[in-house]
Amino acid sequence: MKAAKWYGKKDIRVEEIPNPPAPKPGEAQIKVAWCGICGSDLHEYLAGPIFIPMAPHPLTGAKAPIVLGHEFSGQVVAIGDGVQTVRVGDYVAPDACQHCGVCVTCREGRYNVCEKLAFTGLMADGAFAEYVNVPAELCYVLPKGFDLEAASLIEPLATGFKAVRMAGSLLGKTVVVIGAGTIGLGTVMCAKAAGASTVVSIEIAEARKKLAKACGADIVLDPSDCDVIAEVKKMTNGSGADVSFECVGQKDTAPLAVDLIRNNGKAVIVGIFEEPSAFNFFSLSGTDKMVIGSLAYTIDDFQGVGSLLAAGQIKASPLITGRIKLEDIVEKGFDELVNNKATNIKIVVKPT
Repeated sequence: MKAAKWYGKKDIRVEEIPNPPAPKPGEAQIKVAWCGICGSDLHEYLAGPIFIPMAPHPLTGAKAPIVLGHEFSGQVVAIGDGVQTVRVGDYVAPDACQHCGVCVTCREGRYNVCEKLAFTGLMADGAFAEYVNVPAELCYVLPKGFDLEAASLIEPLATGFKAVRMAGSLLGKTVVVIGAGTIGLGTVMCAKAAGASTVVSIEIAEARKKLAKACGADIVLDPSDCDVIAEVKKMTNGSGADVSFECVGQKDTAPLAVDLIRNNGKAVIVGIFEEPSAFNFFSLSGTDKMVIGSLAYTIDDFQGVGSLLAAGQIKASPLITGRIKLEDIVEKGFDELVNNKATNIKIVVKPT
C-alpha cells in the first residue's frame, strides 16, 4: 500500500510499504477514507522529532520512521479477537489517544493524559496510508449516512469541544478565543453551541478573521490594529472576559489569555508550545483567576462533536481549504501549509 512516512526533519516520503498485519486482539483495521494534516504533523515536518520517538515507545514499541496521520475517518475491514465495540463494515472516526489503561489518569477516565500516552500517527503508524490498525475501543462509530470528509475533522474539533467542556458552563458568558486556526475555529463553534452569549475571536490573518465570523464569532479583534485587552474590558464594563481559550501556542499568547479574563475567570490553555513564556504568578494569586490545561480529548468528546455535526450546530466544511491525493502530500499539503499558512485551515488527504 502507499503511505507517507516521516524519516526526519523536512523528510516525508510517499512510498510502498506492506499492508498492516491482521489486527491483534482488541484492534480494528481501518480502510482510510480521509485524513487531515494536523499542526502537530507540520511541527514534525519543520522541526521534528518532537513527539516522534527515535527509540521504541514504551507503549507501542514504535519508532521512526513513522507513518503520519491521526485526523481520519474510514471503514472497519477487519477486527481482532475480543472486539465487541465495532463490526466489520462500520464507518468510524478513531480517537488517536492510545493508552495503557492502568495508570492513575487512565483509571480516572482521563486517558488523554495517560502516563504512556501514544498518539496514532506520531508514536504508532497512522492514517496517511490506505489501511491502519488502531485499538478498537478508540473507534467512534459514525451515524448512518455521516459524511466521511466531515468525519475526518471530528478529531481536531473534539480538541475544542473538550476544552469548552473543561471550562464548565458557558451559558450567557463572554468568551475570548485566541487564534482562528482549526482548533480555534472549532472552539468558537463549540463555545457558541454551549450557550456563550458573546464569543470574541482574536486573529491577525484576514482570511482567518473572515472564517471566524463564518464560524460564529460575534466580534473579531486584530491585535495589530487595537489593544485587545482594552477592547475586551470595554465590552465587559471594565471587568474582562469570563473565559478565554488559548489556541495558538506562542510565548506571548498564554499570558494574554490570563490578562483577558476578569477576576475569578478561567483561562484554558489548548495550544502546543515550543518555548516557555515569562509569567507573573501574582496575576493568579492576586485575582483568583484559574488556568486550566487541556490536551486532546476522550471518546466522549468524539460523541459530542458527532452529535453537534449531525444536528448542524457546528460545521466542518468551512474549515476545509484543500483536498489532495496522498502522492501530493508534501508539495500540495505540507509545503502549501508552510508557504500559505494564513489562507489555509485544514487540508485533507485521500489515500486512494
